[in-house]
Amino acid sequence: MASALASLLRRLAAVALVLLLCVGFISPAEAKGKAAKTISPEDMAAIRRQAEEFMEAKDRLPELASLVNERDWVFTRNLIRGPMQPLGREMLYINQRLLPQDRKEADKRAAELKTALAELDEAARLQDGSRLTKEYSRVASGFGAYAEMIPADALS
Repeated sequence: MASALASLLRRLAAVALVLLLCVGFISPAEAKGKAAKTISPEDMAAIRRQAEEFMEAKDRLPELASLVNERDWVFTRNLIRGPMQPLGREMLYINQRLLPQDRKEADKRAAELKTALAELDEAARLQDGSRLTKEYSRVASGFGAYAEMIPADALS
């Protein structure tokens, strides 16, 4: 009788151990699958700071358009390499604080905008008017596309 009871207790302990291990393995997997649904206040404050800088660069688009239309090669490059230079860093900081499910798309849009700015700079360097106009259009649409990734709370 004692050995039967001991055997039963061992089986129950084994089942309890298996259940405990299963719960231990499932919980982290479930946690990884559930992405955060809101941005923390600290991350939102950081996004807000960087979004201000991004929007200041975006607000200079009319000035850039004027330089492109005038075929002002030097000042076009100066604007890109001066006030718009930190744009890549600002977008990187924003992207790092977005919700995990939004980061890949934000990285893609940031890369497209940075590429368009580099191509615009190259068109100005080569003094290629038609390419300059085409690349400006890509830059303007890139700013618009990336701005959509910034949470509305960070823009208010």
